[in-house]
Amino acid sequence: MSVFTPVDRAQLEAFLEGFELGRLVDYSGIAGGTENSNFFVATERGEYVLTLIERGPVAELPFLIELLDRLQQAGLPVPYAIRDRNGQALQQLNQRPALLQPRLPGRHVEQADSSHCQALGQVLARLHLATADSGLQRRSDRGLEWMSSEAQRLLARSEPGSRQLLQSMLPVLERLRRQRPALPEALLHGDLFRDNVLFDGHHLSGLIDFYNAFSGWALYDVAICVNDWCLADGGGLDARRAEALLAGYASQRRFTPLEAEHWPDLLRLAALRFWLSRQLAVERHAEHDGVLIKDPAHFQRLLEWHRDVSLGLPLAL
Repeated sequence: MSVFTPVDRAQLEAFLEGFELGRLVDYSGIAGGTENSNFFVATERGEYVLTLIERGPVAELPFLIELLDRLQQAGLPVPYAIRDRNGQALQQLNQRPALLQPRLPGRHVEQADSSHCQALGQVLARLHLATADSGLQRRSDRGLEWMSSEAQRLLARSEPGSRQLLQSMLPVLERLRRQRPALPEALLHGDLFRDNVLFDGHHLSGLIDFYNAFSGWALYDVAICVNDWCLADGGGLDARRAEALLAGYASQRRFTPLEAEHWPDLLRLAALRFWLSRQLAVERHAEHDGVLIKDPAHFQRLLEWHRDVSLGLPLAL
């Protein structure tokens, strides 16, 4: 169970007294997170998710609250911060910033099919369209500069196969940093894996965990999704699911020729980013009981598959 900061029943009951949500019925820690502490909370008036923020500057949390409010107003199925009796969204619990949000219906999909992927692509495009001109800005703390630094650090102690793969990405990182191609930008979810999306049957009922949201290339968000939702059993990408996701996205926001040109590099970039962040998590939390550690080699293998990218973007429907 990935709970870094425990909360006992008495502490939670005292916390809930600040809201108009009724008496606490039950609560439990949520397994699966790698950065924050999350709990399911049931009260007399409904079901909620309590998150204690473990990483990142507190000063940026108002950005997250405003982003989720904007997405909810745009009709997207996202959680939002519940205000207490005084109208405050951002709380404190056990010396951690805390947010209480509605628990969205649905469940995670383990085996995604083409209809799941198409629905995800459509909602992701709507998210980008809702934020492209919002004026909201947030710099990623795991952007190109971070990837370059982490890749060089890992390079120094890697075996030959990993070293060669990392070395092949250094020129890509430098080129993207230097040229900064004028790809369409928006606010990105940045971590829209299957465990951050809820489906009720084949209806997409929730996008959750926006704590890594940042400003950037919309296409990078698409690449992150394809790299998780469209994997083939034997390695690489499943063409049918990947094409469904891209077609769903393009039905709401058309891709540009410049995006098509940079698509292979962004697929590689998305694989590299999660290889590096998972490797860092292994180093930081390997000795910590109860912390979910995800295998960094998964994305290393995917990056190897992306040496040759045959999947293109649909430029016309």
